[in-house]
Amino acid sequence: MEKAVRKYWPIFLLPTVAAFCVGFIYPFTQGLYLSFCKFMTVKKATFNGLDNYAHVIMDTEFWNSFWFTALFTIVSTVLINVLAFMLALALTSKLKGSNVFRTIFFMPNLIGGIVLGYIWQILLNCVLSLLEKPLLALDATYGFWGLIILMCWQQIGYMMIIYIAGLQSIPEDYLEAAKIDGATNMQVLFKIKIPNVMPSITICSFLTITNGFKLFDQNLALTGGEPAHASEMMALNIYETFYGRTGPQWKGYGQAKAVIFCIMVICISMIQLTVTRSKEVQQ
Repeated sequence: MEKAVRKYWPIFLLPTVAAFCVGFIYPFTQGLYLSFCKFMTVKKATFNGLDNYAHVIMDTEFWNSFWFTALFTIVSTVLINVLAFMLALALTSKLKGSNVFRTIFFMPNLIGGIVLGYIWQILLNCVLSLLEKPLLALDATYGFWGLIILMCWQQIGYMMIIYIAGLQSIPEDYLEAAKIDGATNMQVLFKIKIPNVMPSITICSFLTITNGFKLFDQNLALTGGEPAHASEMMALNIYETFYGRTGPQWKGYGQAKAVIFCIMVICISMIQLTVTRSKEVQQ
């Protein structure tokens, strides 16, 4: 069987490589080229060098959206992972009805981002109606925390499932030996459970960081970037530049922003993966 797999592995690998090239490599390469162009359509692009990138560097709205997105990603990543891990600990401690709770916490992840955004816009507007002001009329702080609440509500259940799988994979021998040695619950948590669940932390951190940076549909539905682009995240800023304005120069600016955005997310993700993987222990 192994010899057959080795002999025919190119046949099995070819569809995946072809799909990757068609779905990612070719569009990314074309997008990289178009970021140096002025265009209305792909076939009518005029090369203009670094003009698009020079414009992006001077675009204060883009950099404001970057700092807003970065702060949002940091806060949401910490909150989601801490709360998801706490829920996973509770649901792996022989709690009655744990399967029901797992289902309930996971269900928000099944709802689309646009739908979630409008649902939470209605809910938050009802709460803020006590202040006699709608969500979009307030400053960006309300939009920021509204997005944080929405993101946590949607993703905590998904990350909880990953943490549960990590906790259940810890050998029982480790836990039993710790109890025999008289270790407290906190010592077991920090000396055994957390080090052995680091692969799950790596995965969940990667997912929450990338999801935070590329958040679009919830931002569009909940705040729309209001007021005055103050709650606009990077993906929405790129969308508004590319599709919200007319003229060939705006397409190039939007494409240059998209390339910078892609490089940022890749670099930050690689740093996170390097840091968290270095903390993983072999069982």
